[in-house]
Amino acid sequence: MKWLSKLLKSSSGGRRGGYNPQFVGDENMVVQPPDGRPRKKKEQEELDHAIALSLSEGMGKRMVRYNECRRDNNYGGALPRGADNGGLNPSKYPPCGTLQYHPAGYRVCAGCHLEIGYGNYLGFMGAYFHPNCFCCRSCGYLITEHEFSLSGRDTYHKTCFKELTHPKCEVCLQFIPTNAASLIEYRCHPFWSQKYCPSHEHDNTARCCSCERLESWNVRYYSLEDGRSLCLECMESAIMDTGDCQPLYHAIRDFYEGMNMKLDQQIPMLLVERQALNEAIVGEKNGYRHMPEIRGLCLSEEQTVSSILKRPRIGGRHLIGMRTRPQKLTRKCEVTAILVLYGLPRLLTGAILTHELMHGWLRLKGYRNLNPEVEEGICQVLSYMWLESEVLPGSSSRASTSAASSSSSSSKKGGKSNVENKLGEFFIHQIAHDASPAYGGGFRAANTAVNKYGLRRTLDHIRLTGNFPL
Repeated sequence: MKWLSKLLKSSSGGRRGGYNPQFVGDENMVVQPPDGRPRKKKEQEELDHAIALSLSEGMGKRMVRYNECRRDNNYGGALPRGADNGGLNPSKYPPCGTLQYHPAGYRVCAGCHLEIGYGNYLGFMGAYFHPNCFCCRSCGYLITEHEFSLSGRDTYHKTCFKELTHPKCEVCLQFIPTNAASLIEYRCHPFWSQKYCPSHEHDNTARCCSCERLESWNVRYYSLEDGRSLCLECMESAIMDTGDCQPLYHAIRDFYEGMNMKLDQQIPMLLVERQALNEAIVGEKNGYRHMPEIRGLCLSEEQTVSSILKRPRIGGRHLIGMRTRPQKLTRKCEVTAILVLYGLPRLLTGAILTHELMHGWLRLKGYRNLNPEVEEGICQVLSYMWLESEVLPGSSSRASTSAASSSSSSSKKGGKSNVENKLGEFFIHQIAHDASPAYGGGFRAANTAVNKYGLRRTLDHIRLTGNFPL
């Protein structure tokens, strides 16, 4: 270094010039140099000057390097080159326009909120960071990639930001892909808010026959013998045979009696397979059908129906070993029997029973030739009221039948579970938001009349006019 060479020259020159101590007597005397300053003081001054000169030369080089690299600090969503391999600036010099040298106290770090002293820092959108403080808002780890994501003034790894904002399919568990217009397109169930890729509507993904949710790839559904699928939550309270359904059926008859709508006739009730139900519909003259799959039927004709005698057993993910028996139904009154599809949760089975029993009550009480909107609408109101009495405490003065069915998980545990209550809310939502003219439009018109005039006055008006009161 220059200051060291000057110091050596100064020392060697002193020796050649004869500036050595002279001894006079017993004292060690120092001979003054020609300029009159003591030698030690002069050497110290030369040393200080050399150090100052070296520092000024180093600072000059650093400022030249800074001026060569200086650009605008405010850049977009990309880090400068050299920002990978474990740090923002592993290179020898700071990246141009990003990491800059300033005296202590010039900036305050937006990450740790401490002053940025000597060294490099990162400037971004008016904020400044120590190189080790430029971190992802989500995971907290250092951002070292060339590109990153920005939300407001928060920075994220691109992968972390995608995890936070890009929706995932709840069926295949992958990120939902973009469509041809580079937009994220997905389907969402209106009640369960289950998001899934549009392709799963056409790729034979199983859908629960009760709650309508699609089968996820990490949770398998049960397969019924008639081809339907049942999710695990609906399976918990599913009613599988006619014997299991009898307590629920009698409790719903008590529900009608509690509203002064007692059914005097003993109407048979059978749980049947889908095929048997469809065959019974062919021979039935009365009734209006709109659903793609019929779940219940109020029979008025004599037929032979195959009912379920013994519930199936679980074999892997399949329900097998179900036993059926043909049963001759003879007509003893205006209603021959009530048929309900097997394998549905207790609350849905009860809602179907309530609906079909209302059809039976209307026929037995002489309500003739009603249009579909009126008959189906008032039947849906009774089904809706029964579900409310089961799911929403205090919503109705009618007695709850929650402990009626010994086959349900709720009765075994002394009360309905949160899962079963949520299913009940879904069935209520289905009735209220049905889009069909007869079941949906009819329900909303009937419900408005019942809320305004009461059930009894509404029924009396229907008997007289065939329509709902206005």
